[in-house]
Amino acid sequence: MKRTGIMTAILLLNFSVGEAFDLSLADALSIALNNNTALKITQKGEDSAHFALKRAKGNKGFSATASDNLQTSKTNGSKRQDGNRLGVSGYLPIYSGGKNTANVDSAKLGVDIAALNTARERENLRYDVIKAYFDILEAKKTVAVNQESVDNYAAHYQNVSDLFAAGAKAKIDVLRSSVELSNARQTLIKSQSVYDVNTATLKNLLNVPGNEPLNLTDDFSFAAFVPSMDECINYALNNRKDLAVDEYTIKQKDLAVTAAKAEWLPGVSLSVGLSESDTIHPSSDNSRSASAGVDVSWNIFDSGVTRANVDSAKNDYDVAVLNLQKDKENIELAVRTAYLNMREAEKRFQSTSDAVQEAEEDFFIAREKYRSGEGIMLDIIDAQLALSTAKLNYIGAQYDYARYKAELENAMGLPVE
Repeated sequence: MKRTGIMTAILLLNFSVGEAFDLSLADALSIALNNNTALKITQKGEDSAHFALKRAKGNKGFSATASDNLQTSKTNGSKRQDGNRLGVSGYLPIYSGGKNTANVDSAKLGVDIAALNTARERENLRYDVIKAYFDILEAKKTVAVNQESVDNYAAHYQNVSDLFAAGAKAKIDVLRSSVELSNARQTLIKSQSVYDVNTATLKNLLNVPGNEPLNLTDDFSFAAFVPSMDECINYALNNRKDLAVDEYTIKQKDLAVTAAKAEWLPGVSLSVGLSESDTIHPSSDNSRSASAGVDVSWNIFDSGVTRANVDSAKNDYDVAVLNLQKDKENIELAVRTAYLNMREAEKRFQSTSDAVQEAEEDFFIAREKYRSGEGIMLDIIDAQLALSTAKLNYIGAQYDYARYKAELENAMGLPVE
């Protein structure tokens, strides 16, 4: 067993015994690539393509048929006759107007297409796992920020209540701080639910039990992305697996036109046969025969059916060409969008790094001024909101950059190593 397979088995065993365990991004990818159900279904398409190729090759080869016919007959004025006839016949197509060859070549392309579809599915799965992994990390930090906000509001509520009891603050301040605390708790509950949903999403991609807790050991680490947008687009147009599938599909449709036109040409086949006939009643008698021949068939008139099939095949070819062009346009747009989003997140990440420290200082000043009687309730609320917003913006910028970078790499068609 390969090392990745051993590691995957160990991790799945930890899941099965119900223990929380550390999960790196590399481990998550390894489990998904070995265990994801959707990927397994796509891989089955490769088996189907190989079977189709065998079937197409078989249609070009020799075939034999055995038969056994037991019959009885009686006519007026004669005795009943019982007999048995055994036969073996063989058939070998010699010329089909190129239809059989075109079908074999098309099936060979189908094998390549199935392999490319599997490779692309692996790339998509890698992106889904990376996104889900960073979604969990972001949600976990968001919960921490919201919990801190609840703790701050709770502490402030206690402080206001104490000041109100001492006659230093009005009851309206107590009520307002209570409302803000309640709102903060609602936000915390929602963020905890987002974390749970994101965790379930990752577990679904890994195809592992859904009740065990996860401890994600990797975190965001900024790595500059060097290639330009044009370089990314050129790479995508030359390396995307689905574009290669489109090109192979065009070849298949061209072969389908050839196969359709073959119906206008004669078909030639070689046939051989052996038979033995035995008369059982009223007398015992038998005879043997052998035959061989070359069969030629030519469809000289079919009320336009072949013409319609040829035109339909040509139309399918045109559609395949347009699909290739459409997919190129969509891929270019996907690369541009992901690239621009990544650069935007990079700028936000760089611009929000100092805002958190400034917001913490502002909240400290507002809280202390309120305690000393110099500040007002609105200062506390604004400062807490600014602090939470600054932290969430910083967290969001980090994981947006990580996700958009992964999305860009997926749009480019980077292979799964």
